[in-house]
Amino acid sequence: MTTARSLPPTSIAHPPEPGLTPDEVVARAERIAATLVDRQAETEQRGYYALDTHNEFLSAGLYRLLVPRRYGGYEFDLGTYLRVVSAIARGCPSTAWMYTFGASHAVLAATLFPEAAQDELFAGGDFICPATVAMIGFAEPAEDGGWIIDGVHPYSSGSPYATHFIGHTLVAGPDGGPPAPMMFVVPREQWRRLDDWGAQLGLKGSGSHSVAIEKAHIPAHFGLVGTHMGLTSVVDGTVGRELHGNAMYGGGVLSAAQFPLAALSVGMATGALDAYAELMRERTTIFPPFTSRVEDPDYQFRYGEAAGKIAAAEAALSDAVRQWTVTAEHPGAFTREVDLRLSMVCRESVQLCWTAVADHLFPTAGSSAVRSGARIERVWRDMSTLHSHAGVSVFLASIANRELAKLAFDVTG
Repeated sequence: MTTARSLPPTSIAHPPEPGLTPDEVVARAERIAATLVDRQAETEQRGYYALDTHNEFLSAGLYRLLVPRRYGGYEFDLGTYLRVVSAIARGCPSTAWMYTFGASHAVLAATLFPEAAQDELFAGGDFICPATVAMIGFAEPAEDGGWIIDGVHPYSSGSPYATHFIGHTLVAGPDGGPPAPMMFVVPREQWRRLDDWGAQLGLKGSGSHSVAIEKAHIPAHFGLVGTHMGLTSVVDGTVGRELHGNAMYGGGVLSAAQFPLAALSVGMATGALDAYAELMRERTTIFPPFTSRVEDPDYQFRYGEAAGKIAAAEAALSDAVRQWTVTAEHPGAFTREVDLRLSMVCRESVQLCWTAVADHLFPTAGSSAVRSGARIERVWRDMSTLHSHAGVSVFLASIANRELAKLAFDVTG
């Protein structure tokens, strides 16, 4: 860990509970998650989790887990944060999806945006900021050096209770050259959430509405020309590492963005395994010799097979986070190749969890257990929809493979 840039003592904020530990905050998430299981239908109907759940997250400090300490955050490590995500997903996948894609981008903001921007972004302590990667429209230069942002950004998971939004657009290239990407951030009062989420197969309650920005003016330090969260290199250092003295704000942003997908998958699949275990205790086999499913060798095998795959997925994610953390501690070591490789570990975790649910739990739970609204049925729908995420189905499934191979063999073009 590097040394943080010094600040006058009066300018450093403190988290609400300075003594809060990682285990305590995970336990809080687990307690909240247990109350969400029976509320999944209402969450889907609403399209996002309830206000009282949001207030519980606020009180538990869950929106401050990755916010830098200098701004009143807890600055917990990624491993702790991902344990929280998995715990919530075990109770309600939609709630966890909405939560993580609002809270996780604190790392992105704290890593890449300049100090002046961070002073404003994290002023409230709690940071909820959906982010999308598609480059929508063109930003226009403002007379004061800032930017005028305009466009509709779909799939902005986490938008219902958001404090900010991070998006991507294009800016005109110099002297008629090709346009360049620009990452930007817009405060909540400068955009509106569209009522266009909830008709999808799964993750109906994930708050993945579109964000509409209409000629919003942002200051220059809220726009990062030449930056895209999927392409940005951290090899030459980052603003966040220098500002906060924590290597967590100097690691690869691509892989850090993929970790929540794996954590969500582990939590979702574990929830399905919980439901399957209940069925094994409560029901008998369909064909003779009739016996409790708990005592049936076939059900024992299916449960064990699924449990092993989920455990392997969790172990893979845990070690990927360990590798990420170790690599981030060494300036210059976090190359694009490392970023891609760790991202692909997440892909394998997702696939292991999907196989556990789709190949072992869902088909053998019984037709009554996969009726609309049943817990295993809902997990199956949610994980199916997860696979429609462009990061999983397009980038990690094919583009990342090719790019990693080209880097390994020094192939250009």
